Formats: sequence, structure tokens, C-alpha cells
Amino acid sequence: MLKKHLEIKKIAYQHCEDFVSNRSSRLKKQVKELEEALTSETKSSAGDKHETGRAMVQLEREKLGNQLAECEKMQELLNRVQPDSQNSTGGMGALIETANQYYYIAISAGEVTWDGVSIYCISSATPIGKLLLGKTVRETFSFNGNTFSVLSIS
Repeated sequence: MLKKHLEIKKIAYQHCEDFVSNRSSRLKKQVKELEEALTSETKSSAGDKHETGRAMVQLEREKLGNQLAECEKMQELLNRVQPDSQNSTGGMGALIETANQYYYIAISAGEVTWDGVSIYCISSATPIGKLLLGKTVRETFSFNGNTFSVLSIS
């Protein structure tokens, strides 16, 4: 069972790594495209229309910059997770098994399926993540009107 849990943790960690990497690449590509659009705006006509276009591009660039900064924070958080660690309580890097699914506490990266098993990669700041912090085996918690029991933690 422990070997299976370590394999699931590695799959979940890799999913989180891929999630951050793909998001970062996509955002960097969008920033590059915006910078090219800004350059072409500079070469085009002058006047109010030109200034409005530049302002809109600048606002979009700021928004993407904020998203990139958030992505970097996710990567820093993920870098602190030890995928091979063994946990006995709910916390960063813990894989928590309930009757219905697995939760991997690291970053919010959605669901990954491995060998027919659903693993939800969640942040400790999410509502269910907060409920799982500090939990031990056989403890229960309620979420969305349902009660769950912690079957194992690794």
C-alpha cells in the first residue's frame, strides 16, 4: 500500500509541476504577443484611437504580469514540497485518502487520474485544504454537506 501511495504522490507532484510549467509558458507567450502588439501600435497612426489602444495593451500586460507573479509563487511553494516525504498528518506534500478520492496538498492544479484513481491536487488555502490540515488517520471532516473519513495519509 505504501508503495502505491508513493507512486500516486509522484504522479500528483508531476501533475503540479506540469501545471505550473504549462501555465508559465502560456503566460510568457501572451506577454510576448502583447509586446509585439504594443510595438506595432507605436508604428501605427497617432491620435486618441492610438492612445486608447496603447492603454488597453498596457492594462492587459499588467494583468498578465500579475498572473505570472502568481505562477512564480506557485512554483516557489511547489519547490518546498518533498514528493518522497512520508507524512502522518495533513499538511504540505501529504497525500490523503478518503473513501471517495485522494487529495494531494501542494498547489491548486486540478484533478489527475492514474490507474483509475482520481487525485485532486489542492492548495492548503482552499476550503477543503484548510479542513485537511492537521488531520490524522480515522479523523472525519465535513465538506459540502458530506462527511469524509481519513483512511490513510502518506
